[in-house]
Amino acid sequence: MGHYTAEVLWERGDQDFRGGRYSRAHRLRFDGGIDIAGSASPHVVPPPWSDPAALDPEEAFVSSIASCHMLWFLALAAKDGLCVDRYHDNAAGEMRKNAQGKLFVSRVTLRPQVAFSGPDQPDTDRLAQLHHRSHEECFIANSVLTEIRCEPVLSAR
Repeated sequence: MGHYTAEVLWERGDQDFRGGRYSRAHRLRFDGGIDIAGSASPHVVPPPWSDPAALDPEEAFVSSIASCHMLWFLALAAKDGLCVDRYHDNAAGEMRKNAQGKLFVSRVTLRPQVAFSGPDQPDTDRLAQLHHRSHEECFIANSVLTEIRCEPVLSAR
């Protein structure tokens, strides 16, 4: 169906690679032209060998799940005749060790807050159903072993 690419660029420069004293900062480039600062998470590799201001793989993973869920939610809400004015998700990921003792992102919790306008305002059950359908359709959710929870909050108009 689709083909997706990402370019990852890192250079050692004059840093002590064998001694582990090298920056994990790098660049992430995508086919649409965006260029993002990337780094290891400061929770995994402490500064100055990581860049806390850069996007780390764990954050990118959480944001890809949240973004995919949102895009499906918007599409399904529009198809159902709703008018979404605002969607804000404060998603969070948690890491733990798996059965083999390897760290992985075990859970991502989505906390979307959605504001609607117009006469058709979804109740809690309809909102939950829209989020459930969004999760079922999400390409990223269907690609990972991570438990994904959705704890929606209905916004006031």
